Amino acid sequence: MGALSPVVFVFLVVVLYLISAIKVLKEYERAVIFRLGRLVPEPKGPGLFFVWWPIDKMERVSLRTIVLDVPSQDVITLDNVSVKVNAVVYFRVMDPLRAIVEVENYMYATSQLSQTTLRSVLGQVELDTLLSERDRLNAQLQEILDAHTDPWGIKVSMVEVKHVDLPQDMVRAIARQAEAEREKRAKIIHADGEAQASEMLSKAARVLAREPVAVQLRYFQTLTEVASERSSTIIFPIPVDLMAHLFEGSSGGDTED
Repeated sequence: MGALSPVVFVFLVVVLYLISAIKVLKEYERAVIFRLGRLVPEPKGPGLFFVWWPIDKMERVSLRTIVLDVPSQDVITLDNVSVKVNAVVYFRVMDPLRAIVEVENYMYATSQLSQTTLRSVLGQVELDTLLSERDRLNAQLQEILDAHTDPWGIKVSMVEVKHVDLPQDMVRAIARQAEAEREKRAKIIHADGEAQASEMLSKAARVLAREPVAVQLRYFQTLTEVASERSSTIIFPIPVDLMAHLFEGSSGGDTED
């Protein structure tokens, strides 16, 4: 076989160049093109298009929501408690051109900004607020991050504080505090029950005072309740008025003698 003719060689080079210039992007991808170092006003994609190397240089950008795991950060709360806090940030690129031009590496920049913002915001609240008002703090973190990343063409949709790692002595202190709080509630409920019971007993006493026969009926009902328990000891209550009449009768007989 003889050597390839110059025409065939040039044709093959052109074909290979055209094949290498073909780029295909998925639906969620966009291409930022720099032509002779200058930014092409509109991003390319999705679908098929051409990148004419070495004139053009392409930067591929994904438009899907990115889940950024913020590593555990050492935070000192407003009441001087040292805790470790980690979080997760959900964001997406809204403007591919600004995400490439305005910041060197938008992923790294967003990660570093998330870490510093997490330490700054959580360091301004007390531990109780950090544990009980997490939704409000999440919204505050999301608002701050979104405002700072907006010039980069990035939209922060959600920030969630995942875990707060407390020191062991602080965990024990919180447990004691919760136990004391439960004891306080129990005492308040018990005192309230005693107050309501005293009011009902006072009403019952007034009713029994108006109807003396009701006292005797209550005695009989008490005997019935005691007998049903099969107790070996039965206490029979005797009205004081009846005992007074018996004493009066016995004292009168002695006098006559």
